[in-house]
Amino acid sequence: MQDRKNPLPLLVALVSLLLLPLATAEAQPQAEFGEDVEVEEVALDVLVTDRQGNVVVGLDPDDFIVREDGEPVEITDVTFYSNRRFLESEAVAEELGLDPEAVPTDRYFILFFDDPRRFLPRLSRQTLDAARWAKRWVEGDLQPNDYVAVVRYDYELTLVQDFTNDEEELTEAIDATASGKTPPAGEVRGDAPESLLPHWPEGRHLDEIDLIYEALETTALAAGTIPGRKNLVLFSIGFGETNTAGFYTPDPRYYPDMKRILNDNNVATYAVDLLPTTAFAAGPRTVLSNALSNLAADTGGTYYFNFANFITPLESISRETNGYYLITYRSPHPRGETGYQEVTVDTENPRLRVNVREGYRYGEE
Repeated sequence: MQDRKNPLPLLVALVSLLLLPLATAEAQPQAEFGEDVEVEEVALDVLVTDRQGNVVVGLDPDDFIVREDGEPVEITDVTFYSNRRFLESEAVAEELGLDPEAVPTDRYFILFFDDPRRFLPRLSRQTLDAARWAKRWVEGDLQPNDYVAVVRYDYELTLVQDFTNDEEELTEAIDATASGKTPPAGEVRGDAPESLLPHWPEGRHLDEIDLIYEALETTALAAGTIPGRKNLVLFSIGFGETNTAGFYTPDPRYYPDMKRILNDNNVATYAVDLLPTTAFAAGPRTVLSNALSNLAADTGGTYYFNFANFITPLESISRETNGYYLITYRSPHPRGETGYQEVTVDTENPRLRVNVREGYRYGEE
């Protein structure tokens, strides 16, 4: 029986019980009060080339520096994608620390012809010339795991050819594009592991597309479910508006959304100017080509404007996309909010060239 005349043991027991939660709290730090956040898993497609445009292989997380708002983030994984040109030799693969069987190999290209003849018929020669060299590129540069789709935008958006690596089908599709022919409904086919068709609009939804911005958005959305990087080769003279001083200005109504959708769906734009500087002297219209330069930079592609013929940029695109890195990391953002996060990517070696989209959209709209 407890001794009521001596309450000390009871007090000691009560104090011990009161201190127990405090000790537990001290041993296990509590979450700090503050802003409620959710963590976003971010994946960036990064091209790394040397000064000659050759893909650099064998890099790992320690070779990259990724920053958000100027602060470095912790990289969780780096995967190298290649068309196997660099991994055909087991000895080379072993030296680079790469497993040839574990490296994804398929490449997807979309040849997108923004046909200027709908308002500038005299540019027919440039369009036909681009098509001619595109056929030569298909016949001479494609690798076994390269798949190409052909899209035309003139008075309407047309999927001329779904992804395939059949040279005959592709050359016929490019010829049809150059001549302005539209394949009958239901006859567009492809034989690649992935396809644009399941998400390609039909009927009135297709008829409602009447701007180049919407045409590019639609193409990007159709390609969005395809894993990895998609390379959109845009043949165009440019688009957009000019201000009172005659300078190009991105249209705030359409350009930001188009850029976001291309980035969200991992579609890099390689813009090929249909009026290269070696063919035409700079004139008032060429100011719109700044849109091509901006779009390429904003989506991790390249803008080509100074070349003798169209095979030059096409071969450069093939070379630059022979391999790329998929970098993943985790980034916190306020819960329930949406926004656009800009990102910078560098390598520890400053002599290497890095090509990457400028950011990503977070949160659900």
